[in-house]
Amino acid sequence: SLFQALHQLYYDPNIENKNLAQKWLMQAQISPQAWHFSWLLLNMDKVPEIQYFGASALHIKISRYWNDIPADQYESLKTQLFTHITRFASGSKIVLTRLCVALASLALSMMPEAWPCAVADMVRMFQAEDSNVDGRARCLALLELLTVLPEEFQTSRLPQYRKGQVRSVLAQECGSVFPLLEQLLQQQDSPGFIKQKVLKCFSSWVQLEIPLMDCENLIQAAFTSLQDPELFDTAVEAVVNAISQPDAQRYVNTLLKLIPPVLGLQEQLRQAVQSGDMETSHGICRIAVALGENHSRALLDQVEHWQSFLALVNMIMFCTGIPGHYPVNETTSSLTLTFWYTLQDDILSFEPDKQAVYQQVYRPVYFQLVDVLLHKAQFPSDEEYGFWSSDEKEQFRIYRVDISDTLMYVYEMLGAELLSSLYDKLGRLLTNTEQPSTWQHTEALLYGFQSIAETIDVNYSDVVPGLIGLIPRISISNVQLADTVMFTIGALSEWLADHPVMINNVLPLVLQALGNPELSISSVSTLKKICRECKYDLPPYAANIVAVSQEVLMKQIHKTSQCMWLMQALGFLLSALQVEEILKNLHSLITPYIQQLEKLADEPPNPSNKLAIIHILGLLSNLFTTLDISHHDDDHESTEVKKLPAQQGPNPVVVVLQQVFQLIQKVLSKWLNDAQVVESVCAIFEKSVKTLLDDFAPMVPQLCEMLGQMYSTIPQASAIDLTRQLVHIFAHEPAHFPPIKALFLLVTSVTLTLFQQGPRDHPDIVDSFMQLLAQALKRKPDLFLCSNLDVKAVFQCGVLSLKFPEAPTVKASCGFFTELLPRCGEIAPVGQVVHENGKVLLQAVLEAPRSLMDHFAEILFALNKHCFSYLSIWIKEAMQQDGFPSARVSPEQKETFSQQILRERVNKRRVKEMVKEFTLLCRGLHGTEYTADY
Repeated sequence: SLFQALHQLYYDPNIENKNLAQKWLMQAQISPQAWHFSWLLLNMDKVPEIQYFGASALHIKISRYWNDIPADQYESLKTQLFTHITRFASGSKIVLTRLCVALASLALSMMPEAWPCAVADMVRMFQAEDSNVDGRARCLALLELLTVLPEEFQTSRLPQYRKGQVRSVLAQECGSVFPLLEQLLQQQDSPGFIKQKVLKCFSSWVQLEIPLMDCENLIQAAFTSLQDPELFDTAVEAVVNAISQPDAQRYVNTLLKLIPPVLGLQEQLRQAVQSGDMETSHGICRIAVALGENHSRALLDQVEHWQSFLALVNMIMFCTGIPGHYPVNETTSSLTLTFWYTLQDDILSFEPDKQAVYQQVYRPVYFQLVDVLLHKAQFPSDEEYGFWSSDEKEQFRIYRVDISDTLMYVYEMLGAELLSSLYDKLGRLLTNTEQPSTWQHTEALLYGFQSIAETIDVNYSDVVPGLIGLIPRISISNVQLADTVMFTIGALSEWLADHPVMINNVLPLVLQALGNPELSISSVSTLKKICRECKYDLPPYAANIVAVSQEVLMKQIHKTSQCMWLMQALGFLLSALQVEEILKNLHSLITPYIQQLEKLADEPPNPSNKLAIIHILGLLSNLFTTLDISHHDDDHESTEVKKLPAQQGPNPVVVVLQQVFQLIQKVLSKWLNDAQVVESVCAIFEKSVKTLLDDFAPMVPQLCEMLGQMYSTIPQASAIDLTRQLVHIFAHEPAHFPPIKALFLLVTSVTLTLFQQGPRDHPDIVDSFMQLLAQALKRKPDLFLCSNLDVKAVFQCGVLSLKFPEAPTVKASCGFFTELLPRCGEIAPVGQVVHENGKVLLQAVLEAPRSLMDHFAEILFALNKHCFSYLSIWIKEAMQQDGFPSARVSPEQKETFSQQILRERVNKRRVKEMVKEFTLLCRGLHGTEYTADY
């Protein structure tokens, strides 16, 4: 039936049968019989698929079940593997590789005690004359074995102490391997495929942290192989791997010796660029970057060799500026960007004197880098760009973001002088009437400016006024340029707040762009930034901004998310006006939507109406998110002076909400079944409460009543979340709290009923309910003193929620208990329920799933801190049950865990570690490779 299962796995078209066969075979591979059948499957008369399965089974037995193999069988196992490898040297390649991996695994487990010179033995065995097997096949089999050995070591499941031991043995054994590899590479008659294998083998060995000087001859040989097109890719990998190993920086003399051969590749690189050979230029660039990026600090330290390192830096600069447009004509330049970060960090980390010397050498290089990067960031001609695929355009966009990040970083090295040089270039470009410039050139310079202004405070730069003066002179002929102009204005919004006289220079451009759907994202986000940063200087322009915004909203020029941003922008704008002005603007802005909503409320529900309703409710939510006349969110020192006098009368947002309240109720009554509409209604109030805080008070009674009716009819999570918000904000307001308290009790009782009917279909409601309870305990614990709150039922719901499969729900329930347990002493009903039912909670915690162990550990910690005398009894009783929490832990292990937990009442992190250890014991995974993933 083994052959039957293998036949099913490989040839049965039915996927169910394949899966069953695979399951059965996985079990077979780890069964004791695997030792016996593996060798049978490797018979030469079997097909490769079956032989492969036999070799895999051997590898699994050796690598995972090493302890099951008696020591007196090591030698025969080794001999059998050698014999089979020799036999398969001219047989199936995939089976040969599997057998080599099995022998490699055996060697790693036996060395150094049981098999002292394993690698030397392997080399000797395969070099011995064996008339049956062709010499080349033997040589390839040996190279395969030597290549997989370090790879198997990297993925092996050896314990940590053995890993270190075996690594150093292997590193010493490279003395048996490298001379053989050198000899094979230098032999005139070695065929290409052997040299290829040699380079792969070298690549594999260098990852064992072998001293760079021991690799020197092979690295030089790999450089020579770069001239052979057939070996080029493998040679690049070998050189890059050797140079990049972390240990290499200790061998500075060897690194210095590597600079000339890398510089020697420049001619080959130029020819590759000229002939459009992207693979070759990419490979050479990887080598130059590997040397520069991994070792810039070590090489900069060799001050007397500064010229050869500068030559390497210039070679990398050539790679950064490689001709052609990324990603269509070249893919190399992006590899170099991190190098420039590293080099700059290293230069700036030197002590002042040395830094000054290097600044003198490298400042001009970095100015050149800025020119090169801005050249690479230029868009291709419109015609060419039209032929690019959407994927290429997206890659180019990401590449420009990387360039932008690099420029921002370089600012640290070049400072204000960088902005001045960009400004001068832009000025010359825009004022030169002789030679009209391309829009691509202008766009790239502005893009450079924007990259810096977006994150660096340019308030002290003397070139920004000039730049703002230049912007209106740009003749905008195309979308990409227009977008960059918008984003640049957006990046300067904080500067405009400090120089309000300049607002009028750029605001008309932004308002004009709002009407162009192609500039939707850039124009709306820029207007939003200006309204947020400059709101106190915008009243003179407010009427105009509102009028233009209304027009584009009515024409439906923008997609939903931009409409929402636009509403947020208007919220910021209106916040700075006088109350009657705000009300007047709100009236004109909202009336069309209210009329639309009234019409929709009268119609029977259907999908297109639903989208329209959600859109209108979303617009109101976003407007109320930022419309804040009490200026809770102002964090600018400069605005303190400009604050408006305290407002009299109700808040404009409350006025509007009260006017539309009945309409909203009417919409709700028709759409109560629809979670998304309910969520959109709740969002309006939630955003308003968050922004208005205490000013929201007049709305509390009617909102609580509406929420209560909503939740009683059809419970939805969003209603609980809004209730939580109200509890949070009004907990300490005795005047406004009674309706909130009534709502809290109602939501609790409705949810408890839901639990009785079966809460499994509503993980979102359970999650929100647990968060509500935790918030109540945090802000207003005396809610749990109400006679009509069934604390015991609430507790039981919490325990049930801990067993939900949804992680967020379980997390929220843990949060509820970590708030509840500390209240045992001060709130009698809580104390009583915990003392009577705490053991059930403890059992649930001990049976919890591994993935959320940290949260459960917090409950254990809280139990120990606040219910210690009870916990010591409960944990004893729980652990006395046979097979609880797992049959895999012994009574002694359970006792140790209980004692550890009871002793630790201060350090939460220690409790988390104990729980993690114990969970692994329970799952039988302690000390296995599985624990390494933690």
